[in-house]
Amino acid sequence: MLPSIFGERLFDDFFGEPFMPAFVKHDPLFGKNAKHLMKTDVRELENTYELDIDLPGFKKDEVKIELDGGYLTISAAKALNKDEDGKNGQYLRRERYSGECSRSFYVGEALEPKDVSATFEDGILKLSFPKAPEKKVPEKKTIAIA
Repeated sequence: MLPSIFGERLFDDFFGEPFMPAFVKHDPLFGKNAKHLMKTDVRELENTYELDIDLPGFKKDEVKIELDGGYLTISAAKALNKDEDGKNGQYLRRERYSGECSRSFYVGEALEPKDVSATFEDGILKLSFPKAPEKKVPEKKTIAIA
């Protein structure tokens, strides 16, 4: 059994894939911690829905929000600067990766981009959009047969 620091296996980079058990799967973007990305809280208020999405380590310009076909898609892309190699020494272990992650929510086809407000502060993306008006179910009516 290999030692563990903060839930990660310390010697993954030194021993490589042949020595790792088959059940250990790694996401090439954020390792096995990828499941912890984009944690989202959804609140329903009287007239709106609010989403709080955790995006730690991302900057505002690395986050993109799209509305297409009733789906609100939030994506975040991160790139590490490879030019830093050698300037401040040699890396023995790199746990931060470059890549992209995204998450989609169905919000209804009536929602327009102007209806969605978004703010990004301290690694948390806050979205707010109005509820779609509820459709009234028609009353059951009897039709006379002539």
